[in-house]
Amino acid sequence: MDALASLARDSALLVTAVEAAPTGAEVPACPGWTAADLAHHVALVQSFWASVVGREPGSGRPGGDVVPLERPADDALLAGLLRDATARLVTALAGRDPLEPCWSWHPEGRSVGWVTRRQQHEALVHRVDAERTAGQGVTPLDPDIAADGVDEVLDVLLGGHPAWTTFAPDGGTVAVVVDAPGEAPHRWDVGLGRVRGTGPGSGRYYDVPGGLLVDDGGEPDAVVAGAAADLDLWLWGRSGRQELRVTGATGAADALRAAAVGAMQ
Repeated sequence: MDALASLARDSALLVTAVEAAPTGAEVPACPGWTAADLAHHVALVQSFWASVVGREPGSGRPGGDVVPLERPADDALLAGLLRDATARLVTALAGRDPLEPCWSWHPEGRSVGWVTRRQQHEALVHRVDAERTAGQGVTPLDPDIAADGVDEVLDVLLGGHPAWTTFAPDGGTVAVVVDAPGEAPHRWDVGLGRVRGTGPGSGRYYDVPGGLLVDDGGEPDAVVAGAAADLDLWLWGRSGRQELRVTGATGAADALRAAAVGAMQ
């Protein structure tokens, strides 16, 4: 399944789950959010990217030229709002060259293909949220898509440090390994450390846990292994590590997950 088909599929599953959940039901992985909040959030995100796909990288962050998506007074209308936002996004991305330039907040993400991949994984994780909120069983994740989700978390979200920051490694390394039967094996080695810098717009100083993919061939402090879906949801803060095998320093494994979840905020 390609990224666009995955985005459309998981968005459709998300809408179905939102329609099945009471609008006031709490989202288990997102304290303070209800099913209605979740639906509005995803609709906002998808509508935004539908508006900016193809926008030139040097054109600056979209502002007043992107019409904000207002939340309807009746939460029962949110499923329809989300369905329309998904249709706009899929239409905007369909048939585009993945290498076509496009604005992005990420310095290495200035292509239509990057947007498609990012929104694919956003839809996947939030449809898991919606299914759990509705009290449904979670539709199985495609192993290849989940493995790509692990790569995106570790390389793009965790490792994509802004140019105005510096990364200071602290010597700790965690290996994340896909090794489930029938799945393509893969391994990522992540060096832990701190990300520091002052935001050029806000003037705010940051000193937060971070990580960076490394390729030094050394012995990691911890190894986290399992099925791609379990690893993906663990890194996204959507599940514990009960389905995973952790060897070595469990504290390092927990630090990696905390850094990954923090990088998504």
